[in-house]
Amino acid sequence: MTGVPGRDDPRWGPLLDRAQLAQRVRRLAGEIEADHPEGVLLVAVLKGALIFASDLARAIRNVPAEIDFMAISRYAPDSGRVRITKDLEADVAGRDVILVEDIVDTGLTLSYLLRQLQERGPRRLDVCTLLDRPARRIVPLEVRYRGEEIPDVFVLGYGLHHHDLYRNLPVVVEADRRALREDPGAFVDELYRRERRA
Repeated sequence: MTGVPGRDDPRWGPLLDRAQLAQRVRRLAGEIEADHPEGVLLVAVLKGALIFASDLARAIRNVPAEIDFMAISRYAPDSGRVRITKDLEADVAGRDVILVEDIVDTGLTLSYLLRQLQERGPRRLDVCTLLDRPARRIVPLEVRYRGEEIPDVFVLGYGLHHHDLYRNLPVVVEADRRALREDPGAFVDELYRRERRA
């Protein structure tokens, strides 16, 4: 789909609607419970994974589940480096840890975080992502828990954002990146109006 999502297109719909998101979360929670019968520590990457990780933690009902948070800076254009801006409070040594992401694409951020966590001695370290965009992968890595594989499209909603807008949409939609560059709020009225009607 190209152009402005929803505008002049009665067939427009979200890439993942509310029911589909709920189904993905339930499936992932079940897979995690089966693999980690003694419990798990979910490490959500802020800010994008906050909504997904919160729903995932609530969906894990049959084993103990804790949640903690990490945040990192953007890649510095001159050095290609990132740094941790919010670190964990929990000790991961000897524990089953799942790093929770909203989307995995190049793998650069994820590989950095995995290295940081692996050095802390977890018993097991896995990755859970709502969306996987392997067409953009630079660093090969294993994603054990994957909600949905998507093509190389720009997505918004359910934690995913552009200039911190659209995170609170309860669906995931494809958006026109060029239109957002010109006006970050280009789709606000249209998308929120549609969700109010849903």
